[in-house]
Amino acid sequence: MKKTNTQKTNMKKTDRYLKIVEWSDEDQAYVGRVPGLAFGGVHGPDEAKVYQELCQLVEEWVEILEKEGAPLPPATAGRSYSGKFNLRVSPELHERLSIESNKIGESLNQYCVRALQETAGLK
Repeated sequence: MKKTNTQKTNMKKTDRYLKIVEWSDEDQAYVGRVPGLAFGGVHGPDEAKVYQELCQLVEEWVEILEKEGAPLPPATAGRSYSGKFNLRVSPELHERLSIESNKIGESLNQYCVRALQETAGLK
């Protein structure tokens, strides 16, 4: 959905940052973080409360950076992606991936896409 000028005007600086809240088996709690803006994050047993605290954390970081005269980091929310990225691997891994993809009759690209999807839990 394309944003109108009114929506852009009403957007707060804090809306520019992706806020992630997810369950952590290791911590047995919800963990909230803001990649690219704040190190660390917040955690707790209530997902909604963790999100609320995370939003407050973002507001505080933006205020601190502005008071210090520091530039705000690039936005992490609302970005679009081309679907392309370069991945550098060792020559040995490149060879191994190529061999494995050839064994099953897939292109190297499709083999790697499938492996990444499976690792990310998308398939």
